[in-house]
Amino acid sequence: MCGRYAASRGAEDLAGIFEIEKWEPEETLEADYNVAPTKEVHVVLDRPLKDAEDPRPVRQLRKLKWGLVPSWSKTPESAFKMINARAETVHEKPSYRRAFTSRRCIIPADGYYEWVTGRQERDLEVEGKRKRPRKQPYFVLPADGSVFAMAGLYEFWRDSTLPDEHPQAWWVTCSVITTEAETTPLAVAPEEGPHTLAEIHPRMPLMLTPDRWDAWLDPSRKDPEELRTLLTPPPAGLMRAYPVSTLVSNVRNNGPELLKELDGPEEGTLF
Repeated sequence: MCGRYAASRGAEDLAGIFEIEKWEPEETLEADYNVAPTKEVHVVLDRPLKDAEDPRPVRQLRKLKWGLVPSWSKTPESAFKMINARAETVHEKPSYRRAFTSRRCIIPADGYYEWVTGRQERDLEVEGKRKRPRKQPYFVLPADGSVFAMAGLYEFWRDSTLPDEHPQAWWVTCSVITTEAETTPLAVAPEEGPHTLAEIHPRMPLMLTPDRWDAWLDPSRKDPEELRTLLTPPPAGLMRAYPVSTLVSNVRNNGPELLKELDGPEEGTLF
């Protein structure tokens, strides 16, 4: 899954990476090293500009809320639960299938956090024989330091309790698409700890390599079966992972120190 990630690149940097044509200064965000559900996040999308005579889709950098609210939802309460959409079923789930065919986006990140519990401890936890152990967080990122482009969906939701002119009458929300974690060796693995992404967690955000960005963002592509071919995981051997401080486990903590690589798991944590 993806429940927390880091996003330190600024709007100008992202504009260059993704060849952004339109972004508003008021929609820029500060670097966030502990992005959590319901926060506002940067996304890249192709969409015609509002009130423009030219119907051509324009690549935009937008500020959306993480946690998708379906357009038909009566309340926004589902946002926290719908931070992830599974690649295997996104084309058929009522909450996601319309966005999958029409409203796809890329959610840029440095990488994502995942927490590891050792196998034996995890088995005991499942059996209810031990209290929940302290977990070691890892940061997962492209080995070459490039942007981690997560496949995403976005949706519009109208708050019927507010008048049209209210600035919060419309919500624009998004969700990260996840896939099965890689079982092949990491490009760079910690000496002590997991050597594959699957050993960290069975799911991972679906990373789109640059050769798929245009096709994924193109709103004219609407055939679900064709789009599903874009959901295959990237080539193996592109990722690395390393242990970071358990400070990241508290969403109130935020700063570049959260990305500092540790020599090994913190004392009291497990693998």
